[in-house]
Amino acid sequence: MQLQPTASGVKNAVLVGVALMLLGDLLFALNDAMGKWLVTNFSLGQVLLIRSLGCFIVLGPLLVKQGPEKLFRVERKGLQVLRVLFATLDVGLFYAAVAYLPLADVMTFYMAGPIYVAALSHFFLNERIGWRRWLAVLVGFCGVVIALRPSSAMLSLPSLFGIVGSLSFSMSLVLNRYLRNTSDTTLVTWQMLAALVVGVVLSIGSWQPTTPIELGSMLALGVVASCAHLLITRSLKLAPASLLAPLQYTLLIWAIAFGYAFFGDIPDMYVIVGGAIIVVAGLFIFHRKNLLETVSVEAVPVDGH
Repeated sequence: MQLQPTASGVKNAVLVGVALMLLGDLLFALNDAMGKWLVTNFSLGQVLLIRSLGCFIVLGPLLVKQGPEKLFRVERKGLQVLRVLFATLDVGLFYAAVAYLPLADVMTFYMAGPIYVAALSHFFLNERIGWRRWLAVLVGFCGVVIALRPSSAMLSLPSLFGIVGSLSFSMSLVLNRYLRNTSDTTLVTWQMLAALVVGVVLSIGSWQPTTPIELGSMLALGVVASCAHLLITRSLKLAPASLLAPLQYTLLIWAIAFGYAFFGDIPDMYVIVGGAIIVVAGLFIFHRKNLLETVSVEAVPVDGH
């Protein structure tokens, strides 16, 4: 006879899910701060290469448990390749952007991811979006423009890195919906292998010797990112996505805190106002979606670095 979960058991599971989400967000923010420090001292290729190797410290046991053969038995191989391309572009451009911009600025661009997903889903997933959500999408875009500091220099190269990277992040989320039957381990493994290859190519001619502490920091970058992915994936199995979604915006708070603590960055009024508009628009879109239909976990704005 199958036992039904008790009310207290469900409540405890939800509390654990909330705690795991908050911890995962903290680890993602720490990962981003570590990445910013590393790419200002080493080439992007070198950081990507060693970070990807670090990820396999966590992924290795999961691959053994799953069975390596499952890496090649995947659905819709063309879309798998496309997702890997977007995911790799996302990570590479994120680190390229934080090498030049404050952490909070780049994170603000990425917090617009759910807004982009809402717009892209209308065209690529045939998901109907009502006028209220379209209005929220437009308001969210206005928040991005404000965060860019409206001026003749608003489309600087680092800012473009952040915008294109956040769009790539959004496309990878949309493709996740197509590939929902593929295990997380398989998706993340191919993503890390692609980043490893790109890191090898970009590090040619730009490799710098590292101290044991610096090498350990790059490996730790991959370990922290992998643990954050696993914590958030687990949290979504324990608590409703509608409850966890707002918690993802704590990433912006952590980005401001770490940016100030480690780099002395203080976000200006444009970033604060633009970020606030993006968060409000994103939460409204999620709330409307939750009212109208069941929300998939991909709607949660998970930072993927």
